Amino acid sequence: MSIFSKLFKLFLAVVFFPLVPLCLLLGYYQVHLKDNILETHTNLAEMVASSMSQHIEDLTWRLAFAPQVTAQLQKNKSPLPVLNEALEANPDFMFLAVLSPDGAEKYRASLDTALLSQLPTLNLQGDPALSRPAATPTQLSISHFDIVSGRPISEFLYPLTNGDFLYGILSFSNFLARLQAQRIGQTGHIYIVDASGQVYANAYGTAPAFDPSALRRAFASGSRLIKNLKTPQDTYVGAFAATPILGSYAVVLQLKAEAYRSIYHTNIILALFLLTIATLAYFGALTFAERVGEPIEALSQAAAQVSSGNLDVHVDPEIGWGEFKRLINAFNQMTVDLKDYQVLRLQAQVSELKEQVFRSVAHDLRAPLMGLQGYIYILQNGQVTDEEKQNYLKLMSEAAQNLSALLEDVLDVSRLEAGMAQVHKESVDLHALVDEVLGTLRPTAAQKNLSLQAHLSVDRLPADPKLLKRVLTNLVSNAIKFTQKGFVNVLATQDSTSFTVQVQDSGIGLSAQEIKGLFHKYHQVHADQPGFGLGLFISRQLVEAHGGTLSVTSQPGRGSTFTIRLPKEGV
Repeated sequence: MSIFSKLFKLFLAVVFFPLVPLCLLLGYYQVHLKDNILETHTNLAEMVASSMSQHIEDLTWRLAFAPQVTAQLQKNKSPLPVLNEALEANPDFMFLAVLSPDGAEKYRASLDTALLSQLPTLNLQGDPALSRPAATPTQLSISHFDIVSGRPISEFLYPLTNGDFLYGILSFSNFLARLQAQRIGQTGHIYIVDASGQVYANAYGTAPAFDPSALRRAFASGSRLIKNLKTPQDTYVGAFAATPILGSYAVVLQLKAEAYRSIYHTNIILALFLLTIATLAYFGALTFAERVGEPIEALSQAAAQVSSGNLDVHVDPEIGWGEFKRLINAFNQMTVDLKDYQVLRLQAQVSELKEQVFRSVAHDLRAPLMGLQGYIYILQNGQVTDEEKQNYLKLMSEAAQNLSALLEDVLDVSRLEAGMAQVHKESVDLHALVDEVLGTLRPTAAQKNLSLQAHLSVDRLPADPKLLKRVLTNLVSNAIKFTQKGFVNVLATQDSTSFTVQVQDSGIGLSAQEIKGLFHKYHQVHADQPGFGLGLFISRQLVEAHGGTLSVTSQPGRGSTFTIRLPKEGV
């Protein structure tokens, strides 16, 4: 993951994490805000129930004509004039009648002749309603709601002092019409609902298609709030309160969309606000991440290049700002200083290497040159015998050969470092090549009584025969040089991917510290031994030119094993 991505996600997290508790708080607030809105409906429902209680209490004083009815009855006169007068004075009275103690109708009166013809003769014999007023004289009894002529009504019984009952039908149409002035909003209505959930007709003329079971569940829930009442067309919310009429409730309902309109508007505003914050946060984080990430990414890539050795890298200071710009300038100055230091160090290393090479080569050049000069001086004097002359010439030839070998190695090192070494691969007869190398070095091994053998399970391999011979000659001669007793063996094996040629000896071995610089040029582990410190360096370079590797494993006093691995490609 890039620096930009990390910073971008970090900045977004910093902005959005505080919004999570804010959204939870808003959700909690809106739930309680809805309940608060419905509390208004609850208050109106309780007000309706209270008004209905007051309306019924007012009915008691409107029955002040009851003593006149009793007086007429006691005089055995008809109470109809009194009843008709009461009907005219109280428009809410639709029907009045006098019942005998056993519930039989004695007199009836109504200003609505149609209603008189529709109502059958009353006979409430055995009706429990007769026993309640009888047990509590002068106590008004109100029955449940019913619908008569499309109007919501309730029946009442009022005991007369002579034992008869005054029966009446009380209309609530005008009462409900007055209540509608207190409705909430445009769609808020007040309904009278019985315990079964049936809605009575009201001032709106029709009862809405509420599911009675849903209303029954609301009444039984223990909460006065109605939070989700569905009809085929709409969803309502509201509240209810019990009325003094037997088994009925005053229900205030309003369309959910209208009741929660302010909340919905708030939600839209909050959503737009959050969307704005999210958009600003996104682009702010994007811009800030770019501003911060770009210089960091540039510095990171430049540092990676510097660590890989490229000191020419330069970071544009214009991409930075503030502290980043100063950091970039400091980084660029650091690379310049490092480059200068590297040049100085390289010059010092070159100078040291030149001095080391000079010392190594000068020492090895000086010995044969001084020998040649001495032999030439002796021969120039002419005071030598023929036998001595031949011996001196032989020694001069050996000195010249050593000098030539040293110069050849130095030239090989130069060619290898310049990449000018040419490898001409061909299929090499490994048995013949190893036999030739061992045959050349066998006299030297015989002088030390060393066992010099080859164990080859490879017949041919792809290599430059001249270069491979030089590598093997160098490895075997080194093994013989540092082995005082035991053996020097050459082994060859192969697998599915490579050929392996090993030179094993039972010599003095090498420590881990000695192995570290073993393949460096002009490096000699044992300075007391003859040599120039170039053989193993050249050998490894020649093997790597073949695309292979040269490695060593060794332990002090237990011998060494030099391993050549050559790939099988091109076989």
